[in-house]
Amino acid sequence: MEATVIRTGTEGKTWGGGNEPLKASYGKLMMWFFIVSDALTFSGFLAAYGFSRFKYIDSWPIADEVFNHFPFLHGVDAPMYYVAFMTFILIFSSVTMVLAVDAGHHMNKGKVTLYMFLTIIGGAIFVGSQAWEWKNFIQGEYGAVTTRGGNVLQFVDLEGERVAIEGFVAELPVTRVANQRNNGIWFSENESISEYTIEEVKAGFEANENILVRTQMVDENGQKTILSREESLSKLNAEAVGVVEGANLTENEYGPPLFADFFFFITGFHGFHVLSGVIINIIIFFNVILGTYERRGNYEMVEKVGLYWHFVDLVWVFVFTFFYLV
Repeated sequence: MEATVIRTGTEGKTWGGGNEPLKASYGKLMMWFFIVSDALTFSGFLAAYGFSRFKYIDSWPIADEVFNHFPFLHGVDAPMYYVAFMTFILIFSSVTMVLAVDAGHHMNKGKVTLYMFLTIIGGAIFVGSQAWEWKNFIQGEYGAVTTRGGNVLQFVDLEGERVAIEGFVAELPVTRVANQRNNGIWFSENESISEYTIEEVKAGFEANENILVRTQMVDENGQKTILSREESLSKLNAEAVGVVEGANLTENEYGPPLFADFFFFITGFHGFHVLSGVIINIIIFFNVILGTYERRGNYEMVEKVGLYWHFVDLVWVFVFTFFYLV
């Protein structure tokens, strides 16, 4: 049985791109295929995040308390301000990309160069901001203790404001040594230790009567449950087994381990897309300066990378909405 080859055109050649189908070039059509497939990937990630959050709906961290840092304003409570700033920068870079594409349609090399440069700057600021946000997320600010059931207990004052462990921990004559090859299970867990021991935290808590324990469970008002002084002492002494500061892939001071896992994976995957887009934009930027597209007689390559950049911006809108706002 012979295969049938569909031939088009007056010269009998198979379709090699051109302006068909849908009046789109081959490169632009392939970019749309990539965008659709990548959109399905991100949709799967966000759907998994939604199901996991629903499972832990009564104990999921409150975003305003986790993402409340701002550069050079240490100790200032600025919930979501910096994330909103990052979002604005990325959306603004999408505007400059639109202007670059429009300038390319008018064969205006100077404006294409300017707007591509601004787009690259915006993308670089976003990637740097995301790295700074990761640093704060990993490092943590307040610390918490872990329980036998895998939950975390945080600390607040009588007004309900978070209290850092370092602010009340007691100093005890305890020698702590990190697990290594010759003295512990170095290959499986606990390669590093917290700055404080659970004994020091308990001693400091007992000595400070103005501190209470807050569980990760959310009450009917959408706030974390704060225990009385007696309940706090009982729960801390009966269930607390370790100290956690910041976040990693196995535990975090904010709540269920899945929260940190999804944060690293989803924002990291998106950040990789933005970084890739910045690198590609830099390559296109230098090609514009060298006059490559002037000689070709079109700036379609700018339009194709513009499609990718708009997609990255749109994905962030969904990540920002579902991960930070909802």
